[in-house]
Amino acid sequence: MSAFIEALYEAAARSGLLVRATVGALEVDVDFYAPDEDILDGLAVSRNHVIRYPASRLSLATGDELTINGESYRVREVRQVGDGSECRATLTRIT
Repeated sequence: MSAFIEALYEAAARSGLLVRATVGALEVDVDFYAPDEDILDGLAVSRNHVIRYPASRLSLATGDELTINGESYRVREVRQVGDGSECRATLTRIT
């Protein structure tokens, strides 16, 4: 399955569907998701920032910092997806 995930991310990057994330000196193309979500019965809006990426290209842990589109984020949680060849990390924007 890992080869399929690698090929999928390579195709998505060539098509311009991914964004560049910088972690230290490493730059990786990731799927970045930042939906607006109503919380507190519509009194506030939450932005749950999430990235997905191939596990073979990046290793993140809770507390790591990264930059996407000039904004800094801290990793809140990392989970493996499916067979473990892909990861999903939830992020908090650092202000």
